[in-house]
Formats: sequence, structure tokens, C-alpha cells
Amino acid sequence: MTFFDFIGSNGQLLAACGAAFAAMFAGIGSAIGVGIAGEAGAGVIAEDPDKFGSVLVLQLLPGTQGIYGLLIGFVIATKASLLGAGDPISTAAGLQLFFAALPIAFGGLLSAIAQGKTAASGIMLVGKRPEESGKAIIFAVMVETYAVLSLLFSFLLVNGVQV
Repeated sequence: MTFFDFIGSNGQLLAACGAAFAAMFAGIGSAIGVGIAGEAGAGVIAEDPDKFGSVLVLQLLPGTQGIYGLLIGFVIATKASLLGAGDPISTAAGLQLFFAALPIAFGGLLSAIAQGKTAASGIMLVGKRPEESGKAIIFAVMVETYAVLSLLFSFLLVNGVQV
């Protein structure tokens, strides 16, 4: 049996790859985004420790994409009976679940990095003009919109799969 024969007869493997992609790529994006914002935050906090609260909110925002990816990963794993006993799913269903994971996997990866950069700019804004923290948060939340759309699309695709 070749590798492709194995994949062709194992829908759960395809679904597991989709669940892993959703969690992994969105998580990587969040780690990068939170790191970018954290670097900027450390500079501002070094100058004025009282700005920690505003800076922390902005640093946390890119972390949501990782949560979204993990959520879709769990939904796929549950639907494909990867977390416990259940019947194996068809190859077609596994492939559909794999592709359903891709919007949040890549949407989460890219939007988290972009949000980290936007949050870093907002942190610099807070460093110079603390009264503008609300505007800085709005700028970062605008990027979040696309992560939420990716989450929604993946969720709708996963729920449309008949196993």
C-alpha cells in the first residue's frame, strides 16, 4: 500500500491534517503578532510603566486568531471522531474538512501578523499620547474583522460537511 492509497482510504487522516493546520498556522500567526506587539510594548513600558494596562490590551489582540484556529481544530476533531470512539469518516468528508480548515489557517496566520504590526503602531501611539489608546485599539480591531470572517467561513464549511 502506497502513501497515497493510505490517504485515499483514510478520511480521518485528512480531517486530522485540517484540524492541525487550523490550530498550527493560526497559532503561529498569533505568536508572531503577539511577539511584534510585545517588543513595542516593552519599549513603551521601559519609559513609562504606568502605561502597562493600555499596552497589554493591544498586545493581547493578535492572540485571538490562535484561539479561533484552535476552536475550528476542535470542531473538526469532534466531527471526524478524532477525540474518541466513533465511526471512521469517508475520504470525501475528510477532504472537505481539510479544505474547510484552510480559511482560518491562513486567514488567522496572516491577519495575526498584520494585527501585531498594527498593535505595535498603536502601542507607539499610546507611548506618545496615552489619551488616544481607544483609537489605537480600534485600528487593531479593524484587522480582527478579517480573522473573524475567516473563522465564520471555516465554521460554515465544517458544518456543511456530512459525515
